[in-house]
Amino acid sequence: MKTFTYAVTTAALGLMGTGAMAADDVTLQLKWVTQAQFAGYYVALDKGFYEEEDLNVTIKPGGPDIAPVQVLLGGGADVMVDWLPSALAAREKGAPIVNIAQPFAKSGLMLTCLKEHGITSPADFPGHTLGTWFFGNEIPLLSWMGKLGYSTDGSDGGVTIQKINFNVDPLLQKQVECATTMTYNEYWQVIDAGLTPEDLVVFKYEDEGISTLEDGLYTTEEKLADPEMKDKLVRFVRASMKGWKYAEENPDEAAEIVLENDQTGAQTEKHQKRMMGEIAKLTEGSNGALDEAAFDRSAAITMEGGMITKAPEGAWTHEITDEALK
Repeated sequence: MKTFTYAVTTAALGLMGTGAMAADDVTLQLKWVTQAQFAGYYVALDKGFYEEEDLNVTIKPGGPDIAPVQVLLGGGADVMVDWLPSALAAREKGAPIVNIAQPFAKSGLMLTCLKEHGITSPADFPGHTLGTWFFGNEIPLLSWMGKLGYSTDGSDGGVTIQKINFNVDPLLQKQVECATTMTYNEYWQVIDAGLTPEDLVVFKYEDEGISTLEDGLYTTEEKLADPEMKDKLVRFVRASMKGWKYAEENPDEAAEIVLENDQTGAQTEKHQKRMMGEIAKLTEGSNGALDEAAFDRSAAITMEGGMITKAPEGAWTHEITDEALK
């Protein structure tokens, strides 16, 4: 993994007004590679919002071999981006991580099915194979099937849940009839493969009442107990949310900023602008404060899916966002 550091300095403010002082360091570990999914942070960096808060922010891209929680606990980051189910699972196993902000108000997860298989509603799922990512991403789907009363091993007239990689090849090759996709990513891989929206039937997890919170900001209990670190986190969240609101209002510019920060050159302008348009729908309406009802729903679904065994305690705080929003 390559790590790219972006440094900013600000003039020290004091009664004497002499000399310059280094800005406060904050390191953010992303959940995945550099893409519009994380545009708000890159925008905050590019537009000087972190600099305005006297912060020197390092953004570490993620990837398939990077576990954000391990980076956070190992001291390689001060804040990480993660989905709530995996964060709750890590906390139950002893990782003292806490949600301090929730930029994403909605989930981008959905199940995309080929219309040719005759699936037009959840009542048509039995007898079919549904592909999904694992590592915690399968939890909402398993919970949904449980609510519908369908077995997930193909028995008793239920469905078959099949583990798939983070692409849509199994769907296109008809190894599965439906596959997990994100509104801002894999769904468009299906479209780019030559299919049209009319060829597909999609079930958005938000509409089905099985969505869990995605892309929250997390830190450790130890860092929250440190007054100096807590102050830095307040400034970081405030600047980050300013970046997200700017990205919502200027999606094409935000996508361009993401592309400028993609050191791999793997992303394309078309895909990133399209992705940013969809991401803006997920952050819309969020001021960064976690919604308690959404947390409770997400925790219940995570429990129903067997990823945690009891209702979590101390897994989130409004302390940072309350101060950031003043």
